[in-house]
Amino acid sequence: LDQLRAGIRQASGLGLKVLVKPHVWVPQTWAGAIEFSDLADQAEWLRRYRALLLDLAGLAQEEGADALALGTELRGVSGDPAWTGIIADVRGRFRGTVTYVAHWDGELDRLPFRALLDIPSISLYPPLGDDDAGLARRIDTLAANLARQGPLWIGELGLRSAVGGQAKPWESPEERDAPPDGDLQARVLDHWLTALDRHGLHNVLLWRWFSDPDAGGPQDTDFTLQGKPAEAVMKRHFGG
Repeated sequence: LDQLRAGIRQASGLGLKVLVKPHVWVPQTWAGAIEFSDLADQAEWLRRYRALLLDLAGLAQEEGADALALGTELRGVSGDPAWTGIIADVRGRFRGTVTYVAHWDGELDRLPFRALLDIPSISLYPPLGDDDAGLARRIDTLAANLARQGPLWIGELGLRSAVGGQAKPWESPEERDAPPDGDLQARVLDHWLTALDRHGLHNVLLWRWFSDPDAGGPQDTDFTLQGKPAEAVMKRHFGG
C-alpha cells in the first residue's frame, strides 16, 4: 500500500487525475477465470476481497484519488448479490467516483449492480482481424456500438507491440512468441482513440505504462507504450 500511496501522490502532483484500479492476478490465466462451483467458497472469496477493497477505498480517500474501480474483469463472481453490500461499504469509505471495469465480451450487459455505479467501465480487447484491410472501419463500428450504451469509461485499451497483435489484443507475450511491431500497435491505438473521440467516449485508460522509466523500448513486445511509436500517438491525442 505504501507504493500505491506514493504513486497516487506523484500522479496528483503532476496534475493527473487518479483512478485506483485493483487487479487480481491469477497465475497462467486471468481474473475472469475466478469462479466457484461451491457457493460457500465464493462467499469466502468475496469476503476476503471485500476486506482488501475496503483498505484500498480508505487509502484512495486519504490521498484524494478521483475514482475507484471495484474490480477488473471479475466476470465469474460479479453476479453475486453480495456486491450490493460491498458497494455500500466502499461508499462508506470513499466519496469519489465509483466504477467497475467489465470484460469486453458481454459482462457489462449482465452486471446486476450496474445501476449502483457512478459510471460503468469496460476493458476493450475485441479481436480485430488478421490484417489492416478495413481496420479503421471495423474499429469505428465497434466504437459506435459502445457509444449507444450510454455514458461509459474505457477502463483498459491496448495491444502488444508484436506482429499479429491485433488478432487477439488481449494476448500476452507468454501466450505467443512474436517479433516486435511497434508501428502496428501505434496504428491500432490511433484508430481506436480517433474513433472513440468521434463517438463521444473521451475517458480512456491506455494499457499500459510502467513506473520504471527504462521499461519498453523498440524490441519489447509487451503492452507498454514506452519508447515505442505508440508513445507519440498517446501524446498527440492526450497532449491538449
